[in-house]
Amino acid sequence: MINDDLRLTGALTISLNGVVVQETNNLVVTAGKNWVADRMNDANTVMTHMALGTSTTAAAAGQTALVSELDRNALTSTTVSTNTVAYACTWAAGDGTGAITEAGIFDHDTSGDMLARTVFSVVNKGASDSITITWTITIS
Repeated sequence: MINDDLRLTGALTISLNGVVVQETNNLVVTAGKNWVADRMNDANTVMTHMALGTSTTAAAAGQTALVSELDRNALTSTTVSTNTVAYACTWAAGDGTGAITEAGIFDHDTSGDMLARTVFSVVNKGASDSITITWTITIS
């Protein structure tokens, strides 16, 4: 029997100075689901950036941006396999420093469509720290 329920889910791994400090699930927001549907007609727009923020406001389907964005960087890699896409982004020492509690994936360097947002326990990124986030979106 064919399952007619198409789902988008995500998981996030946060590494500080090369050590995994958190793993958490995320919410694929409504705008993100619409973006995926639009790719069936126009495959020219891709996710290009990840942002960090400092808000602890719960993720909600109607959100289109981080609540309190701190910094946004270009993705360092995008890996596509059978039913997953893994996005990775690194913030080097001195970049994106602060008490980080939220992250999102975007298709533009300043605004654009947000695919997913997550809120997590605080990760304190000092000025000499580097942080890498690997975000896997699964279509099932």
